[in-house]
This record gives sequence, structure tokens and C-alpha cells, in this order.
Amino acid sequence: MSAPHIVALGGTLRAQSATGKLLAAALAMAEARGARTTLLTGDAIAFPHYEPGNADGNEAIARYLEALRSADAIIVGSPGYHGTLSGLVKTALDYVELLRGDERVYFDGLPVGLIATAAGWQAAVSTLQALRTITHSLRGWPTPMGLAINTAEPGDVIVACDGAMRVMVDQIFDFLGS
Repeated sequence: MSAPHIVALGGTLRAQSATGKLLAAALAMAEARGARTTLLTGDAIAFPHYEPGNADGNEAIARYLEALRSADAIIVGSPGYHGTLSGLVKTALDYVELLRGDERVYFDGLPVGLIATAAGWQAAVSTLQALRTITHSLRGWPTPMGLAINTAEPGDVIVACDGAMRVMVDQIFDFLGS
């Protein structure tokens, strides 16, 4: 396989969100291994609520779907809001429905790394579980290592989860045979 294309999506509308930083760090690890990467966070995934037919003519949604169509692997990251993923990330994942008629439906056969952040373990873990459920529903293969990050813990979240993130990225590459 030539350089795999890994697409990360999620985060928040804040430019320096912990989730966005973690997605960027995971992509940096993938780039160091030779991957091409695309980060879709903030305004790049700030779509209107999903409703069949409401994507017509929306260039941002078209770019998002093209990135997903060209992906060899995906990383999804969400903050935990009230024990589950954010509306921003859920809406972006709802638009994956527009890939239902593609030759590769949804995330079929793709490795999917998952990152959940929250200001507490309960919301981080339940958000990770929700992301796993959605990934299965979209026919993706969640990596065995998923990250549940408690952002209320002291210290730098990137440094704190470096080892686990490396394992997750390694598992993506192992799945791809790279």
C-alpha cells in the first residue's frame, strides 16, 4: 500500500480544545510513520443538523465526505458532554449516512481509532463506549486501544496519553498491514 490516508474528525469549535489537540497529535504520529493525514475539526465539521437532503450544495459537507471516501483509516474524537459525545461530532457522524450508496458503505472495513475526553472519568468512558457503538453501526473496526482521557487530571493530556496513543496508532497501521 502506498502512504495510507488517515482522516481524523471531531473536537470542538474551540481552536485549542483538548480533543482537537489529541487528534492532531495522533495524526502527527501517523505522519511520522509515512501516512497522509487530514484533520477535520471545528468549523470543518460544523454542519446543520442532519436531515436527508439537507446537504445538497453544501461545499463543506462535500469536502468532508470526499475526505472520508479517500480514507484508509479514521480517528474519531469527541468531548464527553453529559455522558456522551457532543452534538457537533454526532452530527458529523450522522452525515456518514450519505455514504450508504458508495461501493464502500460508511466505514466498512476501516480501522477506526477512538478518543474521548471529559472533565471526569465517567463521561470519558461512557463517551468512548458510545463512539465504539457508533463505529460498529457504521461497519468500522474500532481499534482495541481506545483513549478515555480525564482532562481534569493535572498535567499535559498529550504527554499523559502518549503511550496509549502510540498503541492505538500502531494498531491502525497493523490493521492496514503497514
